[in-house]
Amino acid sequence: MTPRQKSLLAVALIAALGASGCATISKINPFHGKDGPKEIASEGERISIVAADQKLEPAAALKGVDFAIPPVAAVADWPLPGGTAEQSMENADAGASLSVAWRRDIGLPSKGGQNITAPPVAAGGKVFTMDGEAGVSAHDAQSGAQLWRTNLRPNDNKRDREAFGGGVAWAAGRLYVTSGYRVVAQLNADTGEVIWRTRTEQPIHSAPTVVGGRVMAVTIDNVLVTFDALTGAPGWTYQGLSESARILSASSPAVSGDTVVASFGSGELVALRSANGNDLWNVALSRASRTSALSEIRDIAGRPVIYRGDVFAVSHSGVFSATDLRTGQARWSLPVVGITSPLPEGDVVYVMAEDGQLICASRETGQIYWISNLNAGFVSKRTGGFLKIGSHKSLKPIWSAPILAKDRLIMAGSSGQLVSVDAKTGAIQRRVELGAPVLLTPIAAGDMIYVVTDTAQLIALR
Repeated sequence: MTPRQKSLLAVALIAALGASGCATISKINPFHGKDGPKEIASEGERISIVAADQKLEPAAALKGVDFAIPPVAAVADWPLPGGTAEQSMENADAGASLSVAWRRDIGLPSKGGQNITAPPVAAGGKVFTMDGEAGVSAHDAQSGAQLWRTNLRPNDNKRDREAFGGGVAWAAGRLYVTSGYRVVAQLNADTGEVIWRTRTEQPIHSAPTVVGGRVMAVTIDNVLVTFDALTGAPGWTYQGLSESARILSASSPAVSGDTVVASFGSGELVALRSANGNDLWNVALSRASRTSALSEIRDIAGRPVIYRGDVFAVSHSGVFSATDLRTGQARWSLPVVGITSPLPEGDVVYVMAEDGQLICASRETGQIYWISNLNAGFVSKRTGGFLKIGSHKSLKPIWSAPILAKDRLIMAGSSGQLVSVDAKTGAIQRRVELGAPVLLTPIAAGDMIYVVTDTAQLIALR
């Protein structure tokens, strides 16, 4: 494994804000002044919501107990990074055989200061992607043929020689793009023509959520920014707590009705009014550890998910929780370290722990049905080099968040494999070799499952 892959796959994908290679980072809100933020988060005390002696193990009372998951149903489009505004997708009728239908290059791979962090989206018979240098492309969903390509990397700003982060979202025939190059843009989804482009003070690391005529995303410095979807004009902003170190990614906000739920590198989970950004509630998913300095990285890197009145989120600090959407009260929590999005489905919620354990818990109580270790049997090996000089030790695979398709949990990993797991039992059913590391969650649309690899390939599995 190369040093570049190590830096991508280890959780030490962490940056000191202000030392970012893409730019000088301002600690202030990008839209300060007379059009400044309507809400500013106050400094608060972080209190652990997970008991120190809480253990992660299946509940004896649930042994042999069945649970319900949603029935298989057709999913025509996956227009937002999380599928829907609530970032919750149910049992897709896709990827029956998990055979590779086609693979296509989408641009520049992850290398140097550029990293592919944008999950694909699919709508209107097209799949949209963004490469490691803000190159946006559209491919035919059935054949994989490239329909258009537009490069949004600015040429007039010497500060932005390197950048990463951002993503794409589709709404009403338009494609919305955010980028680490300080760009938010609207494109014609049929032609790739840029309709409007707005520059921002800070790089944007999250893919956008577009709902209710508003584009929402999170910047590198924990600012939730919004823009008018029609014109690109900046709207209200919300400043989360600044954090000196974080994982080099950010999650897309979730929206349900008039409530926006955003997560930040500080470990904050915040609910706001979508109309004006007024604060409804704020909780910290934080769990201090005396044995791991990495627990001080509190980032909620995965997308928060709203499902049937609850918000599900997991932090790198070791808190996986269900929070009441209306009140902000914690319903339950588990000591799980994670960097991906939970997947609530019917009676249960699934979450991928950082160490490769896939956990199935009761959605109502948090009691665990089963734990499946996707890295079971892994043996670290040294490869490359000459007489072991310059060799690299292989790392345990890191896995994406799961999606549910035809009663199977589908995940992709840094090992270059796609894995399907029985959603009821946790038994591993199949491993498919993709030929390149995958760090992004797959999506499903039509009869296909799509993944984007770290080497800038879009792969469709029928």
